Formats: sequence, structure tokens, C-alpha cells
Amino acid sequence: MSSRIAFLKGHGTENDFVIVPDPDNAVDLSPAAVAALCDRRAGIGGDGVLHVVRSAAHPEARAMAARAEWFMDYRNSDGSVAEMCGNGVRVFARYLQRAGHATAGDLAIATRGGVKTVHLAKDGDITVGMGKARLPEQEVTVRVGERSWPARNVDMGNPHAVAFVEDLAHAGDLLTPPAYSPASAYPDGVNVEFVVDRGPRHVAMRVHERGSGETRSCGTGACAVAVAAARRDGADPAVTGTPVTYTVDVPGGRLVITERPDGEIEMTGPAVIVAEGEFDRAWLDEAVR
Repeated sequence: MSSRIAFLKGHGTENDFVIVPDPDNAVDLSPAAVAALCDRRAGIGGDGVLHVVRSAAHPEARAMAARAEWFMDYRNSDGSVAEMCGNGVRVFARYLQRAGHATAGDLAIATRGGVKTVHLAKDGDITVGMGKARLPEQEVTVRVGERSWPARNVDMGNPHAVAFVEDLAHAGDLLTPPAYSPASAYPDGVNVEFVVDRGPRHVAMRVHERGSGETRSCGTGACAVAVAAARRDGADPAVTGTPVTYTVDVPGGRLVITERPDGEIEMTGPAVIVAEGEFDRAWLDEAVR
């Protein structure tokens, strides 16, 4: 077995990832190994790891292999497993294009949140079919310090609490997870979005991502925010028959989210590969001891 392991570094609206190509699922990425790779001082640094595996080679994805050749085995920076990552899907698709595994056009990618359809331009933004949002009716409250807000519970294949605030600074430093209640609403934790209005169908957000802390962007979070904003504004494409599009500014850039009358949500934004190289397996083994 080689002592060197290939990696790339990429980002989508500055939500950054360590990409580990591993078609045969031969690299053991334990939670400790993922955390070591994502360490911004002692490792490569990233908000998460995109483990690139053929669906047929991964036990969690084999059932999807007939529909999607590649599986995005996504991990948060603390090593925990996540169902989906919207920015990660775009970066994953850009890697497949760069590696010659995909060409411009439509592409299916397997995730723990199901098979996602991606439209990949040769040069330019990438559009991801993010599926449908679920809107549990349970009331949720989010707290930071002495402030609290009602939040919209939105499930994008992973859980979100969307709170509309007067000032994004009210979210605090987001170094620790914002408090929420009731605890039963999110038994496995939650991504929390704080949102302000910028104009008609134009909002800005900050996010604390479960398992990663504050990140520069969150794709599923931007989708959750767009849906929550649309309902707040009285817009429901399933009722009106008209698509609704919101521009969502994140600290790392801008995403455009469209909800169609059939409930399907599309996210469009950039994806960039910035570097590639190798790390030493012995370093990783030592880092996780």
C-alpha cells in the first residue's frame, strides 16, 4: 500500500473542503483522521472532507449505484458524518469534472441524503437539485446570550433552524452551537441560520454548522433560508404554481435558490479547485494516535 495519499483542496463560496479521491474505498477515514486533515494549523484545513468513492464500493451507497456512479462520503470537520452538504456537492462535481469522470451537462451524485442531480457547466456556476424541503410544524426557539428568536424548522435532508434577526451581529461569535428548544426538535443537533433582509427576495445569512462551527457558507442552509423566507413572505410555489427565487448572500459569496411548484429546490453557485497534492500516511497515523 502506498505511503502517499492524494488530496485536493476546493471551496464553494468559501465553504472549503479536503477532497480525498478513493474510488475503491481503500482509505480508512476514521473520525480522528478527518479531524486531523481538517485542522487548520496541524493539518490541511477545511470545513469538512469530501471522500470520493464509487457507490458500488461503499456499503452505504451500493443501493444507489445503478443511479449514481459516485458517492459523496461527506464528513464534518470534527469527524462526524453528515447527510448532505450543498456546497460540498458542487465541489465534488467540479472534482469529478477535473478528474475526467464527468463532462459538462447533467450528473447524478449519491449522498446520504439521496441521489442529487447536478448540472455542471464546463466553465461557470453549478446547479444542484437539492430535493424537497420538509417543514415540521414543531415550534422552535433559538438563543444566543440574552437574545432569543422564533425559528423555522426546515429539513433539507439535514436539520435546520432558521431565525430572522435585525442584525447578523446578534448571532454572536458562533464559536459554540446556539442554544435551542425544545431539545426534542433536533435529537442529533442542528444547523442554525441567522438571517436579515437585503431587499425584495434578497437575504443575507450567517450559519453555525453542526459539527463544524461557523462556516463561510452552507448550501443546504441557504436552501432552508430561502424556503423559510418564502413562507414568511406568503409565497408557496405549490399553491401559486409559480417558481420562487431568492438570492442568498453568505460571508463567502452568493447563492441563488429557486423553489419550483413541484417542491424541488435548485441551488446555483460557484465551485473552485484551488490546489492538489499528497499527504503522508505515516503523518496521518501519527496524528490520530
